[in-house]
Amino acid sequence: MTDTADIDENTAATSRRRFLCKSGALVGGAVIAGGLAGSEALGASESADNFPPNVPEWMKTPGDPMGSNPYGTPSPFEKGVIKNIPKNLSQYLSASGRTPLQDLDGIITPSGLFYERHHAGVPTIDPAQHRLMLHGLVDKSLIFTMDDIRRFPSESRIHFLECSGNPSYKKPYGKTASDLVGLLSCAEWTGVSLKLVLQEAGLQAGAKWVVAEGADAAGLTRSIPIEKCLDDAMLVYSQNGERLRPQQGYPLRLLLPGFEGNMNVKWLRRLRVAAEPTYSREETSKYTDLMPDGSARDFTFYLEAKSIITRPSGGQRLSTPGFHEISGIAWSGHGKIRGVDVSVDDGKSWQEAQLQEPVLTRALTRFRLPWHWDGQPAVIQSRATDETGYVQPTLAELLAVRGENYYYHNNAIWPWRIAAGGEVTNANA
Repeated sequence: MTDTADIDENTAATSRRRFLCKSGALVGGAVIAGGLAGSEALGASESADNFPPNVPEWMKTPGDPMGSNPYGTPSPFEKGVIKNIPKNLSQYLSASGRTPLQDLDGIITPSGLFYERHHAGVPTIDPAQHRLMLHGLVDKSLIFTMDDIRRFPSESRIHFLECSGNPSYKKPYGKTASDLVGLLSCAEWTGVSLKLVLQEAGLQAGAKWVVAEGADAAGLTRSIPIEKCLDDAMLVYSQNGERLRPQQGYPLRLLLPGFEGNMNVKWLRRLRVAAEPTYSREETSKYTDLMPDGSARDFTFYLEAKSIITRPSGGQRLSTPGFHEISGIAWSGHGKIRGVDVSVDDGKSWQEAQLQEPVLTRALTRFRLPWHWDGQPAVIQSRATDETGYVQPTLAELLAVRGENYYYHNNAIWPWRIAAGGEVTNANA
C-alpha cells in the first residue's frame, strides 16, 4: 500500500529526474551548439554517480549546521584562490602579496585577497588607543579618536589601488596576470572626506602640502598636494562593508583615488599641514623615477591608463577550439575608462570590447569580447583608453621614452601567447 505522502514523494522525485534529464539535454544541446564540446569529459576526481539524473552525495545528508562557520569562508574547493606571495624572499617584513586577478570576476576584490605592501610588517593597533593628530599650518591643532572620525558625515566610493612597481620593466617577467600586475585591487571604501576634517581645523595661508605619517614601525611618510586633499581624498575606516583588515591599515588609512599605492598611507596617525613637501625617505631613496639623463623625478602622483586580459591569461589553457570569452580589467588614475580594444592577431587589428557597467572614475572596469578560437597559435592583448584620450602604450614605446633605468609606473600593453595546444604564456617572456 502506498499512502499519500509516498505518492507525493515519488511524484516529486520522478518530476525532478525528468526535469534534470530535460535540463541536461537542453544544457548539452546548448553546449554543443556553442562549440564547447568536451566539457562533459570526466576529470580525475569526478564521479558520474553525482551527475544528472542521479542524486549527488551532498543531497543525501544534511549539511553543516548554522553557526559552524560564523564569519564565513570560501568553499574548500576554492582553496587555491589565495594571495600570490613569493616563497623565496630574503625577508617578509618589507614585502608584498599579490591579488590572484586571473581567478576573480567583476571589479570588486574580496578583502581577504586585496594586495598588500608593507614596509615593516603589519602592526596590531587597538582602535581605542589609536589617535589621529592634525597640526601645522592650521588655525587649531586637533587630535581625533576613531569615534571622533566616525562622527563626521560618511561616504562610500569604489576605487582601485595599485602599487607603482606593477610590474617591472626588465626580465624575468611574470608568468600569470597576478605575477605581472597583481599589486592591484579594487574595493568599496567607506570613510570621511579629508576636506571636511581639514576645514574643521581651518587651513592657514601658505598651506600647500599635507604630510601623512603611518603608525607602522617604518613610519612611512608621504607628502600630498593640498589640491588633492581638498578634492576626493578620504580618511577610510571600512572596506567592502566591514572594518579595514589590519593588512589594509586598520583602524584608519588615507585614500587618494588614482594616486600610486604607497601614498595611500595605512595606519594613519598624523597629518601635518605644511608649505613644502617633507622629502621623506620614501620620496628620495625610493618611489622616484630615474630619467634617461640620470636625473630623478621626485613626484609621480597619478597612475596612467592600463589594462590586462585575465581570461585567458598566462598559466591557463584553452581546452578546445571554439567559443571563448576574452575578459579583463582596465583602469586609470585620471578618471573613467572610455574604451578597451582587443587584438587576437598580435596587434595587427583591434576590436572594441564591451565595458561592463557601471564604469566608475578611478575604479576597475571589466571588459569582455566574444572570440572563436580556430585552434591555431595566436597572440591576444588589450589596449585601454581613458576619458582624457590617453591610450595605453606598448612596452617598446614606453622604453623608448623612459629608458632602461626606469623602474616604476609601467603601464604597458601586455600580450599573451596561445599555443596550438591551448597553453597560454607571457608573449614577452
